[in-house]
Amino acid sequence: MKSYVFLLMALTGVFGFSQQDDTEKSELYKNYREDQFYAAVTYNLLSEKPNDVTQSGFSSGFHFGFIRDMPINKDRDFAIGLGLGLSANSYNQKNMLLEETDRNIQFHIIDEGDYNVSKNKFTTYVLEMPLEIRWRTSTAASYNFWRIYTGFKVGYVFYNSTKFLSEAGNQRLSNIDSFNRFQYGLTLSAGYNTWNFHVYYGLNPIFDAKTQSDNKSVDMKSIKIGLMFYIL
Repeated sequence: MKSYVFLLMALTGVFGFSQQDDTEKSELYKNYREDQFYAAVTYNLLSEKPNDVTQSGFSSGFHFGFIRDMPINKDRDFAIGLGLGLSANSYNQKNMLLEETDRNIQFHIIDEGDYNVSKNKFTTYVLEMPLEIRWRTSTAASYNFWRIYTGFKVGYVFYNSTKFLSEAGNQRLSNIDSFNRFQYGLTLSAGYNTWNFHVYYGLNPIFDAKTQSDNKSVDMKSIKIGLMFYIL
């Protein structure tokens, strides 16, 4: 009889602990979200440039923001992310002079030897809204895991500037109407733990259709390649 009582108590204890573990795990996973703050550093390229235009130096991009992680499965390793962030992007080039005409920009290809250019770039400051589909191998108790996040990003250019410094003269412009206010493109972030490869492929031109070079519209788009860091 005593053996039956002991067995019953043992089974009750095991079941009780198991139920407690399941309850704790359920509570742990209930509010589990991943990678909601981000920061990125990118190298910015220009695609579909006018003929003879060459980039120079390091064209940098700095990005940071918050993404609301919304898991859509029981294990919470598959999610949708919607966020808001800020981005500062510079684009350096050697032989492209941007001149203002009635608040619009005209491009001119120059001879570097005639100007001896020391600085030639334009910069955009963007309010961004990323939308992502997120897959990761994480758990609520694991901080080292693989991730693949792909999606779409829409940005609003709230400020822009250009800087041209040379021995022949200097020119600084700001908040030019020729920049497309809305920028959008495809994104991909993939990696393990802290280090993640990131790429943005712009789908629409940086400048509007009125911006021309040799009577042709300038359809340059942005490609950003770099590293993404997820903080929390």
